[in-house]
Amino acid sequence: MEKILYLLEDDKSICDLVTYSLELAEIEVSCFNTIDSFNEAVAKRQPKVVLLDIMLPDGNGYDVLAEIKKTYPQIICIMLSAMSRENDKVKGFNIGADDYITKPFGVLELTARVNAAFRRLGSADEITAQNVTINERTMSVIIDGKPATLSNMEFKLLAYLIKHAGAVISRDKLLTAVWGYDEGETRTVDIHIARLRKLGIKGIETVFGAGYKFLK
Repeated sequence: MEKILYLLEDDKSICDLVTYSLELAEIEVSCFNTIDSFNEAVAKRQPKVVLLDIMLPDGNGYDVLAEIKKTYPQIICIMLSAMSRENDKVKGFNIGADDYITKPFGVLELTARVNAAFRRLGSADEITAQNVTINERTMSVIIDGKPATLSNMEFKLLAYLIKHAGAVISRDKLLTAVWGYDEGETRTVDIHIARLRKLGIKGIETVFGAGYKFLK
């Protein structure tokens, strides 16, 4: 699993400290000092974990938290703030924060908590790729933050593509792996791929003459 983390923090010294510390733990960190730049980045590429300051020059971290949990509920959100009163923490948790770290903080504790967040993601039934999250235990699908209804075969096809992201998979291979056919009409695969795309799922690429690939 890629360890991608976004930090929304207007204090450059804290950005530098967090980035340096977490990169030593092999976590990919991107730091943003405004809400607009942060939101623009999230829309293009969703991180696995975010660290959010509360007092920001162009808004409030609580509002950012609420929007993330509404649009991208699979993202783990950790508040990182000098606001240390119990009421501040309770407010964050009530909005949807997964953890709350107060400033000043120790880098070892910060790294441990962030790593714990990534471990929770790695052990979950959910898999997130591009703009879609699937849960293989409940067979549920979220596209762009909204629940979607898929047939059994559509779900199996999507799950197979996501779990083999980056690999080119032939139509024959998909028929065998998903439908259990040793041979058959590959048009069946194309019809189901078209349905997944129509639902708004991004990242399914046609490799002409070879098959399909789900982009990482």
